[in-house]
Amino acid sequence: MDLLNTLVDKGLRRELPTRDEALAVLATSDDDLLDVVTAAGKVRRQWFGRRVKLNYLVNLKSGLCPEDCSYCSQRLGSTAGILKYTWLKPHEAAAAATAGVAGGAKRVCLVASGRGPTDRDVDRVSRTIEAIKEENEGIEVCACLGLLSAGQADRLREAGADAYNHNLNTSEATYGGITTTHTYADRVDTVQQAQAAGLSACSGLIAGMGESDADLVDVVFALRELDPDSVPVNFLIPFEGTPLAEEWNLTPQRALRILAMVRFVCPDVEVRLAGGREVHLRSLQPLALHLVNSIFLGDYLTSEGQAGQADLDMIADAGFEVEGAGTVTLPQHRADVAHAGGGCGSHEAGGGCGSQNEDAGCGSHADGGGCGPCGGAAQGAPEPVAEPAGAPDQEPVPAGAARTGLVAVRRRGAGTDLPPNA
Repeated sequence: MDLLNTLVDKGLRRELPTRDEALAVLATSDDDLLDVVTAAGKVRRQWFGRRVKLNYLVNLKSGLCPEDCSYCSQRLGSTAGILKYTWLKPHEAAAAATAGVAGGAKRVCLVASGRGPTDRDVDRVSRTIEAIKEENEGIEVCACLGLLSAGQADRLREAGADAYNHNLNTSEATYGGITTTHTYADRVDTVQQAQAAGLSACSGLIAGMGESDADLVDVVFALRELDPDSVPVNFLIPFEGTPLAEEWNLTPQRALRILAMVRFVCPDVEVRLAGGREVHLRSLQPLALHLVNSIFLGDYLTSEGQAGQADLDMIADAGFEVEGAGTVTLPQHRADVAHAGGGCGSHEAGGGCGSQNEDAGCGSHADGGGCGPCGGAAQGAPEPVAEPAGAPDQEPVPAGAARTGLVAVRRRGAGTDLPPNA
């Protein structure tokens, strides 16, 4: 296919495809899917070999966000039955982070629901970063705290943060239909503040919210222009109790085409497969490893992922390897630019975090994370862990039907008395 040959050549040269070429990737047929994956896989291997970076989310403060992001389980007015709790203490967050590191993660993503942090919140997160780094030498820390005010990015970097995540989520043209309590421009400004402070910028998108192919291309081209080191790709998890609960627009094949398009547009950037992969890719998750070079290990912010050991087994079975702590994630030409710009020590590794938790957003939007300073009543005793997807008593689901049974609210790890999934 001439299109794919052209895209591979451009990706190996770090040349931007045309918008029509990016749209054409999304329009390819299921018959051509393996050809698309093979082509994008050549670009992925050129810049990242067969390494897979593992990232681990710690939800520092969950629920009761004042923002109205339609996809988010923590949004204002959400009736999703998620965990709700106030700030974890530094030692609690450090213990959660250590569990992820023990599972193979080289980056810990600290997420808090809310519009943005107060200066007191920044102090609190700074102490948490210090506690994590004291216990885990060499670990990268990414913060996801919502919209930043002047000087806060500098303070986070001084405290030891390596990266900051804030997702664009969708195109500028459609952003107002998803969120009304802040603007697309607010998000761009926060990413630029992080970059100006020398933090590795992480910014991505959420697919499956009813957007068009043109919207997907628009937001990915905007990300290319913004030039973050890491681009998390989240697939909407339609939580009951949120405005987008009925949006089941993705198939595994479409999810793979979206990931391929992102790889072609952002060939040498850390592309992270973030929230929603278990729900929408399902048994095709291993194919996605040929397109992305980074995933989240275990659970997300407010939803449960597959078992951490299953993630490791999937990587090994697909012929990939977990990226070691001493390995630089980004290609040398990007790592050099990062350091020249005063970037963090592991900015080389660039990897951001993306979370559907979205504003909290580290690439695990799967949880539909929220944005906005929220209080959060302390959570009581954890409810029983939900029956895992695919349990023997489940009825077969017809092709193309919504897989609502795969949405499992997190009931373990941070904010509960149960051990984390890592």
